[in-house]
Amino acid sequence: MEKNLPACPVETTLMLISDRWKVLIIRDLLDGTKRFGELKKSVGNVSQKVLTANLRSMEESGLLTRKVYPEVPPKVEYTLTETGYSLKPILDAMVVWGTEYKQKNY
Repeated sequence: MEKNLPACPVETTLMLISDRWKVLIIRDLLDGTKRFGELKKSVGNVSQKVLTANLRSMEESGLLTRKVYPEVPPKVEYTLTETGYSLKPILDAMVVWGTEYKQKNY
């Protein structure tokens, strides 16, 4: 990963996880390793192209690892790195905030 990061830590975090799909990918990988098809189903209405692009970006950022097994058809698994897992408190806080928001506003 290139070390051209913003000076602001909040901006750095947003740069890494600001895409809606990235947050959902992290959410789903917090439970453990998943294959591409499992992620596609669990993340929701995301195209294969967009999911692939996000996974590659997250791999380049060091948030997850990709393991390819030499099989036909190819088997690929994605796992959060320690850095990826370190985002859990942020997602937990989002769950709390989102739950409270829904209760107050709906």
